[in-house]
Amino acid sequence: MGIFSEKRSNINVIYTFYDVILLPGKSEVEPKEVDLKTKVSRNYYINIPFVSSPMDTVTGSELAIALARQGGIGILHRNCSAEEQVEMAKRVKRAESTIIRDVIVIKPDITVSEAVSIMKRHNIHGLPVVDDKERLVGIVTWRDVRYSNPNLHVKDVMTPKEKLIVASEEITIDEAKKLMQKHKIEKLPIVDSDWKLKGLMTIKDLELRGKYPLASRDEEGRLLVGAAISPYDLSRAIKLDKYVDILVIDVAHFHNTRAINAAKKLVKKVSSDVIVGNLGTKEAVLDVLSSIENVAGLRIGIGSGSICTTGLVTKVAAPTFFATLNAAEALEELGCTDDIPIIADGGIKNSGDAAVALAAGASAVMMGNVFAATKESPGRIIVIEGKYYKEYYGMGSARARSKRMALDRYSRPSKDIEEGIEGWVPYRGTVEEVVKELVAGLQATLGYVGARNIRELWSKGRFGVITHLGSQEIRPHNIYIPSKT
Repeated sequence: MGIFSEKRSNINVIYTFYDVILLPGKSEVEPKEVDLKTKVSRNYYINIPFVSSPMDTVTGSELAIALARQGGIGILHRNCSAEEQVEMAKRVKRAESTIIRDVIVIKPDITVSEAVSIMKRHNIHGLPVVDDKERLVGIVTWRDVRYSNPNLHVKDVMTPKEKLIVASEEITIDEAKKLMQKHKIEKLPIVDSDWKLKGLMTIKDLELRGKYPLASRDEEGRLLVGAAISPYDLSRAIKLDKYVDILVIDVAHFHNTRAINAAKKLVKKVSSDVIVGNLGTKEAVLDVLSSIENVAGLRIGIGSGSICTTGLVTKVAAPTFFATLNAAEALEELGCTDDIPIIADGGIKNSGDAAVALAAGASAVMMGNVFAATKESPGRIIVIEGKYYKEYYGMGSARARSKRMALDRYSRPSKDIEEGIEGWVPYRGTVEEVVKELVAGLQATLGYVGARNIRELWSKGRFGVITHLGSQEIRPHNIYIPSKT
């Protein structure tokens, strides 16, 4: 058989989210009974299968905090300096914690003016005061400094250690709450026998644990967070490794010898789980997993994003549904389906698309457009004809490329073509509101299929191919819906 004869006979039919539906099955489960807890990487679970895309109009620290509190995880964008990305990660980790380990402290000899500046810069209202050996000598609060002479030293206005209520690391959450309530304090320093500061507990953090019971947390009670990295930027990866739980290799086409070799070295230098991608075929998954040890997850899908023009300008794509099925087949062949989760990335518009991706073998879905439309995303908000919109652009767009911060991915040294567009998406509300709607839709889907969890959806979810006319029939039709004003 000749080259072109073989090509003609091996043409694949590529199905997308638009082409398939899930078929109902016998069910013994109600939607509210569905458990959406899932594996997002080799060592981490989240309580809802939603991951935000690492784009600078999608995931900053505010959205990462909001999504983790709902049970998902945010992946911080890298279209900034390494130091800025580290600061975003620190803000997420400081947002909630059983014991805050990365405590901001000051020395007793600095001025009140300097203390005020530090409080304002970090948006905090209390600072432990330590000596040169990191031993606690006092605490200074906003009330102590607000009306004090700015030229005084902190040691002149602080509450000294003799008057402080402190605890050891062995204290439980309930014990800490009772102690703070008894003494009417909001911050509880954690010290060892030599008064060396080991951390800080706050009443705010302890109360937030009750407010967000499904929040995705690490073993110390802090919110989970991930960060995007280039496989070639080991320095950035090492800096982030101290603060994030997951590192996500952020390459448009990871099935590339240079990218694989670079990631192979990087994985050995960090302790965080490393998710690799993007990948689009079974062959790519098999190649990557045979080349790199300790891959913690796969980011799957090429060219399906709503602002991605890769498929248009290059005519190369691996739509997310097709790519996910291929990746799942590869993992099944290797016998590691339960060890290495798939994150389906691109083209997911709603809970129905998410359900299809999960049924195809994904453990979680990554969304950009959906989360770009929320209050907490970094994008600007504007009013167009009386309606609110949020800014959203692709990381291969002229706007993103102009920042020149992610040179290896889309900039002129590697590619001389734009692979993304700029635009606005209709405002959808807070992350909490959007997630609530997505969760309800996903639970309803699993109820129809008869699956109690995502693992069961893999085995019970059956697909059907639907025609263009059929897809119109399953949408609202033959009815006039007045536009909302």
